[in-house]
Amino acid sequence: MKANLPRRLTLKDVAARLQVSTATISNAFNRPDQLSAELRTNILQECENIGYFGPNAAARSLRTGRTGIVGIVLSDKLNYSMSDPVASQFLRGMAEVLDAHDYNMLLLSSHDAEQDVQTRMQSSMVDGFIVYGHKPQQFPNAPWSLPNKHTIAVDSFIPGCASVNVENYEGAKEITLHALKREPKSVAILGLALLDSNRVCRIRDDELLDAAASISIRRLHGYMDAMKECHYEISSENIWNIPESSHKLAHQAAREALGMIDRPELIICMSDIIAIATVQVAQQMGLRVPEDVNVVGFDGIPESANIHPTITTVHQQNEEKGRVAAELFLGLREAKDEVLQTELVIRESCP
Repeated sequence: MKANLPRRLTLKDVAARLQVSTATISNAFNRPDQLSAELRTNILQECENIGYFGPNAAARSLRTGRTGIVGIVLSDKLNYSMSDPVASQFLRGMAEVLDAHDYNMLLLSSHDAEQDVQTRMQSSMVDGFIVYGHKPQQFPNAPWSLPNKHTIAVDSFIPGCASVNVENYEGAKEITLHALKREPKSVAILGLALLDSNRVCRIRDDELLDAAASISIRRLHGYMDAMKECHYEISSENIWNIPESSHKLAHQAAREALGMIDRPELIICMSDIIAIATVQVAQQMGLRVPEDVNVVGFDGIPESANIHPTITTVHQQNEEKGRVAAELFLGLREAKDEVLQTELVIRESCP
């Protein structure tokens, strides 16, 4: 014969006891921005007194002071981030550490309207945020200083937050110095998110984003400084802005670059996705790589080694970057900025 176990309190039961609406109780746990601080505190205290700890993460938060969930704020749309090889490797490395410590991830996109993102962040039942690829121009008033919300920045810099980055400047400079040994007559750069623009276009110096906040600008400075050392000059007419690392947009920029009257003999690409698209465009136009045009990339994704010709690139430790970010968030590392080294990988596209 089964024992008569006490019936679990429902949201409706609690609302009746506290003489408020079920929506008010729900908001106290899940939408704190909808209530005054005093009302929410009173409701949570009364709920604790009667043994109601709310659903799932909210219940655990009341009992332990943490939810066991970290909010992953992605700078691009979720469908793009899930298909991007670099982002996927980063998430895989981070998940490895979080899984080992019984933590879960809540994915958020900062690509939506800023007000919507702020509301979701403020109401999310998470212990803090790992912000991947933060773009200040896209999201200038992000609420990173939310009470009791720990924040780590990745591939970006946020004032007051520890960060994880790679040696973008040094990696970009090293690969450019290698490529210039072949003494190309002209050079083009296919940049990534250099401007606050959603168009494929040439750049203007006065439109470039802030170097202190943008990893793309750091890579551009590495390219430019290497060219100065080798006594090369490049005009803004030979530098393209590609708003995101997609094959379609890279294909457009590569076709424009390779269609110039003074066709570049070296194309420096700010991602392997862009480099792969550039090689394919060159082949479609009857050009040989590397005999007619040299192409270099950045990232070291597996795909860069699986096409012909294989891509000369800068390998960055994407999975390790995810692991380090998770360890920083969990307090397994000292709370300080981490910079991971890159490695020049010489392959067929620019031997």
